[in-house]
Amino acid sequence: MDIEFNKNDDTMRQLVYRLDEKLKKVKLGGGEKKIESQHKKGKLTARERIEYLIDDGSDFLEVAALAGDGMYADVGGCPSGGVVTGIGQVSGRDCMIVANDATVKAGAWFPITAKKNLRAQEIAMENRLPIIYLVDSAGVFLPMQDEIFPDKEHFGRQFRNNAKMSSMGIIQVAAIMGSCVAGGAYLPIMSDEAAIVDKTGSIFLAGSYLVKAAIGEDIDNETLGGATTHSEISGVTDNKFPNDQACLDYIRSVFDKIGEFEKAGFDRKEPKAPKENPEEIYGIMPDSRVKPYEIKEIIKRIVDDSEFDEYKEAYGKSIVCGYARIEGWAVGIVANQRLIVKSKKGEMQMGGVIYSDSADKSARFIMNCNQRKIPLVFLQDVSGFMVGSRAEHGGIIKDGAKMVNAMANSVVPKFTIVIGNSYGAGNYAMCGKAYDPRLIYAWPTAQMAVMSGAAAAKTLLQIKVASLKAQGKVIEPEAEKKLLEEITDSYNEQLSPYYAASRIWVDGIIDPLDTRKVIAKGIQAANHAPIREQFNVGIIQT
Repeated sequence: MDIEFNKNDDTMRQLVYRLDEKLKKVKLGGGEKKIESQHKKGKLTARERIEYLIDDGSDFLEVAALAGDGMYADVGGCPSGGVVTGIGQVSGRDCMIVANDATVKAGAWFPITAKKNLRAQEIAMENRLPIIYLVDSAGVFLPMQDEIFPDKEHFGRQFRNNAKMSSMGIIQVAAIMGSCVAGGAYLPIMSDEAAIVDKTGSIFLAGSYLVKAAIGEDIDNETLGGATTHSEISGVTDNKFPNDQACLDYIRSVFDKIGEFEKAGFDRKEPKAPKENPEEIYGIMPDSRVKPYEIKEIIKRIVDDSEFDEYKEAYGKSIVCGYARIEGWAVGIVANQRLIVKSKKGEMQMGGVIYSDSADKSARFIMNCNQRKIPLVFLQDVSGFMVGSRAEHGGIIKDGAKMVNAMANSVVPKFTIVIGNSYGAGNYAMCGKAYDPRLIYAWPTAQMAVMSGAAAAKTLLQIKVASLKAQGKVIEPEAEKKLLEEITDSYNEQLSPYYAASRIWVDGIIDPLDTRKVIAKGIQAANHAPIREQFNVGIIQT
């Protein structure tokens, strides 16, 4: 291997190590003392409940593990958004699992908690996945109630989704394993079936203190809304169980008896490992954003048997399109290619820029995949669309719109992996979060923003300097340099994949070696949802 490969490999391994360390910390939730407190109450933690519930030896694809990372520091933070969500297998059935983490502020809902719960429900609805709620929450985090309660995408939307999923025939099963209060009480009771754990589970619209304040009645929480009350008197819950394990065993038995689902029918054959060593991705992916690399070498280390049937290989070379299999599933891949182009001034690195011919090719390829019912995989490393008079005169806006139109109207499931840059309109064309990918994950090398850090910092500096001049102020060169550094540092923080993952702009950050697993898990889930719509792009200028 050459020196460049070894440098790249070392850089990627450091990034993956940082990711692993951050995830370890996040998975401790509110910390070891809070975990110990849960155990003393006879309760499992959210992650322990999930581990007990899913099938032995099966993978759990976590969604938004890094939600809330670096947010809410003034109130002690909210690791993983105070809730664990992801796709797991229960009694052989793929399902979405949502488990409140009571070690984080007693499972209280922060704004990011609501966003994460809604993302989990969205994935369940798009893929027609059964959903299991493991409820253990003190309700809304009151200091932030104005950011959680009243708006369309806030707390209440989850109960609207409960009703919608029920009407769609999506199975919902809930277990009340701790507190379940106020509006949150509707979530398990709007599910198909609600189990409750004796002595630790409770459910009521208002707790004993609020009841005392509101109507003057003296009553304890257990009598008011404990397992015995709701299983034997009110009939609100269906069954009670002596502990978490017995409750989870019952859920497994429920899923063991569910009938077969109608499949979408995506093609799958016997999975094959890549012939090329996947670990070589570490050395192929450059340690710098201005260095080119061959995206097809990355693809060969992701797809089965390293076989990739390229579409229009000699045309539109800044995007590579083609057919392959991932863990046996047929896929259509759309991937950006960093190019070195020659101009009158010499060589210029164009970092994943989309040209007119590439956009035209991609649009046609996306249409073909819809015609053939092949799921789409987008590998993003894109700086945007080509600019300048030559590009404009060549109709870049028209061709870009053609690609966005075909991608946005695609009816086959789409999966996006951000492996490098994800800037501006390139993010949109390559199926960013706004375009409904079934799953969107990032590598530790990803960056997301309107433009690169260097370009944005210079633009913001010019605006700031002009503003100061308008006020009659003069900025010295040394002060201007310092201001540029401050702006660059601030913008670079926002470029980080962790910034994106914290706000659920992506569903998580993954080790590049897990890319196959994530895509395969996503297609397996998507196979639960038959395609009912006809592919129609509307009006496209040619």
